[in-house]
Amino acid sequence: MTTTVTVLIVYLGILAALAIWSRRETHTLSGFYLAGKKLPYWVVAFSTNATGESGWLLLGLSGMGYLVGMQAYWVVVGEILGIGLSWWVVSRRLKKLGDETDSITVPDVLASKFHDKLHLIRAAAVLIIVVMVTTYVTAQMVSTGKAFSSFLPMEYKTGVLVGSVFIIGYTFVGGYKAVSYTDVVQGVLMLLGLIAVPAAAIIATGGWGEVKTSLQYQDPALLDMFAFAGKPALIGIASFIAIGLPFLGVPQLLIRYMSARDDGEIKKARIMSLVVLFIFTFGAVTAGVAGRALYPGLADHETIFPVLSSNLFPPVISGMLLVVVLSAIMSTVDSLLLLASSSVVRDTYQKMMGSPDSDERLSNYGKLLTVVIGVIAVLLGMREPKVIFDFVLASWSGLGSAFGPVIIGILYYKRITWLGVLCGMLGGFAMSVIWLMYFKDEFYGLYEAIPGFLAGFILTFGVSYLSSEKKSA
Repeated sequence: MTTTVTVLIVYLGILAALAIWSRRETHTLSGFYLAGKKLPYWVVAFSTNATGESGWLLLGLSGMGYLVGMQAYWVVVGEILGIGLSWWVVSRRLKKLGDETDSITVPDVLASKFHDKLHLIRAAAVLIIVVMVTTYVTAQMVSTGKAFSSFLPMEYKTGVLVGSVFIIGYTFVGGYKAVSYTDVVQGVLMLLGLIAVPAAAIIATGGWGEVKTSLQYQDPALLDMFAFAGKPALIGIASFIAIGLPFLGVPQLLIRYMSARDDGEIKKARIMSLVVLFIFTFGAVTAGVAGRALYPGLADHETIFPVLSSNLFPPVISGMLLVVVLSAIMSTVDSLLLLASSSVVRDTYQKMMGSPDSDERLSNYGKLLTVVIGVIAVLLGMREPKVIFDFVLASWSGLGSAFGPVIIGILYYKRITWLGVLCGMLGGFAMSVIWLMYFKDEFYGLYEAIPGFLAGFILTFGVSYLSSEKKSA
């Protein structure tokens, strides 16, 4: 245990040093929230992947691999398709529009083309972001508690508190620049961990053939990518693949594109991002699948990654793998805290309320709000929601359904109207939530992002077409 704690202290010291190094950029809104739009491609690529994956990658997705076996590889397919579409369809146009309109936030971009006197677009965007981000961060705090209690003799609630202090602390001090560069450190650690752990699990089982033999003995359906129990295979596959859809619209990823130094950096970043994400997701699922062969019957399938890490490696490596799990969590929480904070300070206080305060004062407000939102998420996380995978996916789909269709509309549809954007954003979000609450179980668990995106696209383009026709008439 002493070795693990030592490794953890060294890691947290590195994060603290990066935060202190980055603090010069935090005296303006653009600096605090976008690092002055100066980031190189390798930082943008790693930050995008590390932010997009979170604690659900190492705990939730590996747990899904443990629970359903080979079917979980459809999630890998979906994520690669989703991030690929996001890089090739959205990133460069969004960067250009963001620079042209001097945008700092996603609501900035959405409102940039319209004269919205009542700020309805910003108000709707802020409401959705704050609600979904609070839910999302809560899920990550749960992951933090699970990670600490799995690796160390520490109570769940103590783990939540310890992890949150450091996450909130370095985000408060260093802002977006600290977040982005710590994402690189965290992303590299995640990459190494997701190569080492599944490889060690396969070797410990006796090879891939033995993994398959064990799964065949437990349940032959674990080896069949098309064997979705109790539902049509097409719906199961579509739901897993659709997990990649929100990459087109989740604001915490879109601002990564806006923070790049220039268009050339984005073109280089997207190749690196795809390769790294494939290793991330394939490694997580494989760790869960091999872990099922090695340790069948776990009470909590979402602890399989910590169990493998603790049992298959010496204390020094085990300590580093605890750091890997925390890296996945921290790399998302810090970005979400900044996202919620920017929505309140930039979009609400400065733009909607017309605050005359200086940039430096506004950035200080942003720092304080980061702490407040983090504390709220900690208090909610103390209740320990049970299933990280489902909790994160609900937030992921809500944000993606709200912003994905309208971002596509803003970037590609010349007849887009403010009413189309408002209806598409609210309709996509509402459909995602309503489907999750009332219809998902009746339709064999069809993932809520599918109806959410459909509603968002229909309303964005349909209402824009009708309202532009009316205006021209």
